[in-house]
Amino acid sequence: MICDYLAKKWCAPIFCIFLLVLPGAGCKKKAAPAPPPEVLVLSLTPTNVPVFEEWIGTLDGFVNAQIRAQVTGYLLTQNYADGGRVKKGDLLFEIDPRPFQATLDQALAKLAQDQAQQAKTELDVRRYTPLVRVQALSQETLDNAVQANLAALAQVKADEAAVENARLNLGFTRINSPIDGLAGIAQAQIGDLVGPSGTVLTTVSSLDPIKAFFQASEQSYLTYWRHLVDAADTNQDLSLQLILSDRSVFPNKGRFYSADRQVNPTTGTLQIVGIFPNPDYLLRPGQYGLVRAQTQIKTNAILVPQRAVTELQGAYQVAVVGVSNKVHITNVSVGVQVGPDWLIEKGLKPGDRVVVEGTQKAKEGTVVNPKPFTAGN
Repeated sequence: MICDYLAKKWCAPIFCIFLLVLPGAGCKKKAAPAPPPEVLVLSLTPTNVPVFEEWIGTLDGFVNAQIRAQVTGYLLTQNYADGGRVKKGDLLFEIDPRPFQATLDQALAKLAQDQAQQAKTELDVRRYTPLVRVQALSQETLDNAVQANLAALAQVKADEAAVENARLNLGFTRINSPIDGLAGIAQAQIGDLVGPSGTVLTTVSSLDPIKAFFQASEQSYLTYWRHLVDAADTNQDLSLQLILSDRSVFPNKGRFYSADRQVNPTTGTLQIVGIFPNPDYLLRPGQYGLVRAQTQIKTNAILVPQRAVTELQGAYQVAVVGVSNKVHITNVSVGVQVGPDWLIEKGLKPGDRVVVEGTQKAKEGTVVNPKPFTAGN
């Protein structure tokens, strides 16, 4: 009993003193609310935006001349470097000319022989004509002489044609480039028997300018064509850009050259041709690239940075800060990409404040502390 009395008498005051000494003991003050999260917002302003489209293009020479042998013979020389530049008239190949020279010499000899024969028949006509007038020679003899002279003249003309043909064939043994351009690797070797029915010896392509072929959908074609008409009236830029396979942009701008006469009924596309200056021959036939062209100008367009737009199962959303700084998640319809921005078709209006930085903090209904976003952020 005495022990219980002492415990109650002394332990209670000591326990109270212990509570006063402990840090944080006693009554706690209520914690202050956390400040609203800070986000960077962009106030939307409508602007006029040029809209571009891209198509996969295939490059080809402006002119591609397939070089073939026009006469049959053995290839004697190759007179150009594979893949080298050539000028119009440069000698590319030479076929053994000796058989063709012999044929020409034979044709010339035959021509000389028949010319001599025709000269004799012409003399006969001249000699017989006065004799017939004095009835010293029959008319039949003169008629025969005249016909013989006409036949001799015809034979001379045939011989002249044979000489010209032999001379052409001899000239065909020297195969020259028909255009300025780049010659491909030879497909025949020295000593091969080549001829008109044989393989292509090489191809010479005119590469400055160079063509870019691309397929545009019917809708893209209509949009682009209307822009061409409008731009022609307002002196707008009608140039084409070429993006190479390494994503670099070809420095020389191209232009529209031609379009096919019809839309392909199977694919619904129209083949369009653009041409690009290519003085350094950087572009070669067979290369692929993206052809970019301005197809229209969107007036009063709304642009939003791509990082402000989130995609969820094919739906696009942005966080919009209202007048009370409360966040509302808004569904939007996006159009084409314009540089680092999305073109917004529906869902936003001028003056809306869109969260660009801090979208992970901007939940539906959350109150935030908006700060202005600048391009340097």
